[in-house]
Amino acid sequence: MESKEKEKGMDVQVSFPEHLKGGVYSNNMVVTHTKEEFVMDFLMVSPPAGTVTARVILSPGHMKRVLAALEDNIRKYEQAFGMIEKSEPPKGRIGF
Repeated sequence: MESKEKEKGMDVQVSFPEHLKGGVYSNNMVVTHTKEEFVMDFLMVSPPAGTVTARVILSPGHMKRVLAALEDNIRKYEQAFGMIEKSEPPKGRIGF
């Protein structure tokens, strides 16, 4: 039996820390995983160097929801603006 909160849904107030409001730029990403989590490292690569600009760690279930949300938003974007051409990542090996 589901709880009353789950049946009704909950409003969640989210704060947006000031230091994150500007966002970060990423032109590359490395994804790794274990059984318990996915790790997405977003990078700004400008050969011969690169910098990790953000790291996001997700549970496998949440990663599936992120993937579905990205696919849905790409579909909507392409309906509004046309097909996105896939670009090639920088050549070479990226390592930490």
